[in-house]
Amino acid sequence: MKLYLFLLAAIVFEVLGTMLLPATKNFSKILPSIILSCSYIASFYFLSLTVGKLPLAIVYSTWAGLGVFTVALLSYFIYQQHLRWQSVTGLFLIVIGVVIVNLYKEQL
Repeated sequence: MKLYLFLLAAIVFEVLGTMLLPATKNFSKILPSIILSCSYIASFYFLSLTVGKLPLAIVYSTWAGLGVFTVALLSYFIYQQHLRWQSVTGLFLIVIGVVIVNLYKEQL
């Protein structure tokens, strides 16, 4: 269970960093750029804690899939970026795929 909390932390920090990309204004704004960099470093640190204990395919698909899903949702609400129904369908398929991958992973 602790490993999945590390994975969740990796996802949260990756999403935070990604959501700050527009605020950096091509890295010309110092504070958002520093927070973005620290967020990505923290994300990879927590990710590294999980890949030694869980299969890389499970860790990476969960991290990437839930990261993409969360960034898309937050972009809709924070940056008012519209999503077409096809995009929403694709995002839910990503979540379904992540759930299936985690349900049927090999037991360690």
